[in-house]
Amino acid sequence: MSPGPTPIEVDKPDLGHDDQTDSERPWIVLVWNDPINLMSYVSFVFQKLFGYSAEKADQLMLDVHHKGRAVVSNGTREKAELDVYRLHEHGLWATMQKDS
Repeated sequence: MSPGPTPIEVDKPDLGHDDQTDSERPWIVLVWNDPINLMSYVSFVFQKLFGYSAEKADQLMLDVHHKGRAVVSNGTREKAELDVYRLHEHGLWATMQKDS
């Protein structure tokens, strides 16, 4: 009877990722500036949808207004998709992307 193949050890390939896999990396939801919605309305939506205080909502709204965008939430892909959907229902321009 001949012996079976000799097992060898193989190093795990380096795929250029950090310790956190892509599936574990959280998603962020961005709200973008638009020429239609009033700043007070944007702040109201942030308070209503995310439970932010008036101060926090106003700061995010000012980021949208002055910087062109703001990160308003983060989490799993499913949560980000839901948040984007809810923001769209309120007439805000929102997108999602993987957090870097």
